[in-house]
Amino acid sequence: MSEGAETTTDSHAEVPDDYGTLYVVGIGPGLPDHMTQRAKEVIQTSDCVVASNLYQEFLRDDGTLPPEDSDDGPEVVRSSMGQQVELTREAFERVRDGEDVAHVSGGDPNVYGKSDLVFTMAESDDATDVPIEIVPGVTAALGGAAMMGAPLSNDFCTISLSDKWRGWDEIEEKLRAAAISNFVIVLYNCWRNYTRAIDIVREERADDVPVGIFNDAGRGEAGRNLDDETFSITTLGDAKSHDDDVGGMGTSILIGTHETEPWSNDYETYLVTPRGGRDVDDF
Repeated sequence: MSEGAETTTDSHAEVPDDYGTLYVVGIGPGLPDHMTQRAKEVIQTSDCVVASNLYQEFLRDDGTLPPEDSDDGPEVVRSSMGQQVELTREAFERVRDGEDVAHVSGGDPNVYGKSDLVFTMAESDDATDVPIEIVPGVTAALGGAAMMGAPLSNDFCTISLSDKWRGWDEIEEKLRAAAISNFVIVLYNCWRNYTRAIDIVREERADDVPVGIFNDAGRGEAGRNLDDETFSITTLGDAKSHDDDVGGMGTSILIGTHETEPWSNDYETYLVTPRGGRDVDDF
């Protein structure tokens, strides 16, 4: 944003009557059970929906979008990695022409999603007149944690291993700081150097600390990464031997702390990170 710009929260300019709104919509894993009602409503009532082929498929399968050959519903524009700038610029013009545009993001738009691009583009293209609303969604860290029990019940952080926009030195610094600070750590983009990340955390954390590896959290049998929705529990010392469980963009790795422990009932083994030293009487 512009240096020295003032932030005003008490007053806002009136949106022109002939403008639409640009919605950046998080759809979580993409299936209806993990999509907010607000996200579903925005997608169904917008004039234009920008979504990748995968998310279009999910949204059509659950009825949020009509079948591809239908004349009903919003116009659907294919989103691809190499066209984000052009598609965002087109969305600004559509909004100025009175359309509501839903720009679909997997997970949550603010967690390695599309929301920062929209604001950056609005600044660079002098599009501060375009109304923007972020519609949150369930991110992989939360979906995966739910699969595994209660591993995020204390302080945690997320770190992306993608070095596309920042150097590995910065990623290593954040990994080390998180490990020393005793955060539960959730790694995104794990197909990029996940073994390197594990080695760094092992320098600051014991090898017997529990680790969860999960794929396509919340997608059930619609998973695209490996064989549907999966998770496995291992330890920090053995995590690098689980190459078969690390598939691609749908894989995340959760590294516990010294307080994180496996817990089993009659049906499943979970991971639990207690919030301090509480017991039942403290609730």
